[in-house]
This record gives sequence, C-alpha cells and structure tokens, in this order.
Amino acid sequence: MEEDPATVVLEPDKVDYLQEKAITRLKTRIANRLATCYYERLIRRGTFIIKDIKGLENYRAAKGGAVITCNHFHPNDNYAVWRAIRSDFKGGKRLYKVIKEGNYTNFGGFYGFMFRNCNTLPLSSNPKTMVKFLKAVKTLLSRGEKILVYPEQAMWWNYRKPRPLKSGAFRFAASAGVPVVPAFITMEDTEKEDGDGAPVQAYTVWFLPPIYPDKDLDEKQNAERMKEENYRVWKELYEKVYGIPLTYGE
Repeated sequence: MEEDPATVVLEPDKVDYLQEKAITRLKTRIANRLATCYYERLIRRGTFIIKDIKGLENYRAAKGGAVITCNHFHPNDNYAVWRAIRSDFKGGKRLYKVIKEGNYTNFGGFYGFMFRNCNTLPLSSNPKTMVKFLKAVKTLLSRGEKILVYPEQAMWWNYRKPRPLKSGAFRFAASAGVPVVPAFITMEDTEKEDGDGAPVQAYTVWFLPPIYPDKDLDEKQNAERMKEENYRVWKELYEKVYGIPLTYGE
C-alpha cells in the first residue's frame, strides 16, 4: 500500500458525467479503443492473464440497470470484468466505472486520458460535484446501464482476501431500485514474472447471484442488507476457491 498524493479537487464544470457534449463522446470513443488495444496487447504478451469466467448466468439474470461490485487489487481488474461481459452489451451501451477523484484529476498522459474518458464516473470532495455525480448515477441506472463500483474503496496490490465494504455502491442500487451483481476475481500464481520479479497472476472472474432491494425496507436498510449479503457471498467464494477460512491480521 502507498499513501495517496494530495488530490486536485474536481469542480462541477470539469466533468461531463452523462456525455452530453460531442467532444466528450468523441474522447470516449478514442479512449475506449486505445484502452482495448493496450489491454489486448498485454493479454497477447501473457503479462495479463484471464484464465476463466464463471457465473455469467448470474450477471445475465440482472436485466436492465445494475451495480456490479468487485474486489480491487490491480489497475487491470476493471478490464477483466469488462472483457468477461462485453459481448452482452448492445446498442452502444458500455460499462461505467466509478473512480476516485485523484485518478481523474491528478494524472496526465496516456493513463490520465483513460482515467478521464473510459466511461468513468469520478467521485469528488466538492459537494456540488457530488450532487451532479449522484444524479448521473441514478439516471444511468434508470436507463439500464451497468456501473462497476469497488466497494472496498481502495486498491491493495494483488491482495486476495475480500475486505470490509463501504456502503456507497449499495446506496446507489437501493436508491435506484436496481440489483447489485457481486463479482469477485480470484488469482493463482503463474510461472511468468512481472517487472518486479513477482509471479504474474492468472485471474478467474466470478459473477455471483444478483442481490435485489427489498421493497419493504427503506434505502438505508436496503443498502446495509445488500452490503452484508455481498460480503457474505464474497467470503463464501474466497473460502471455497482457496480452501482456507477467511481470517485477518496474519
């Protein structure tokens, strides 16, 4: 883990969440093509390995808008999720990704361009920007889009265990009345080494059954219930795949 650098605040006029401007749509098309070329090249080189995809029927059971949750351990993991489900996206729909403010505002160059334009939904420490963000999330979910959220709220490099979850992703789903689709990526060492001499990981992307809001509960109660259920199924999958109980502090 590394300390985050100071973040440049994202102002409301610096983001076009719903891609209402022609220039935003153009940049998005370019960024998605560049990102696809970049990640597919890594896959061909064998430095990014997606070994298997499990439970697509669970993802496909969630018709219309949905929040996809996933563990976050590597910059590549969002592309692994997208690649697993991209054949299901029709009519110009894309997978939207919630990202932290600093990823959107702090980076320049190639990575900064992707962070800002690959269908990303940046959070912000500016309350006015967050109002705009929340309206956009609800609009996207209501029109049937899928939004990827990392509910652990931080990336821990190649960390295999599920971590305690924050409530945001589940509040988005509860507020919009849509399901959460828990995704979890498990890993195994390969004989290849990365630039730091560590084993390249082979990913298996799992989709677990959708978790639906309960119409008899309010938004806060639903968010808490969905969060607890999401963590439960992640924990259960972790213990099943790795064959060990989930413990912390070791």
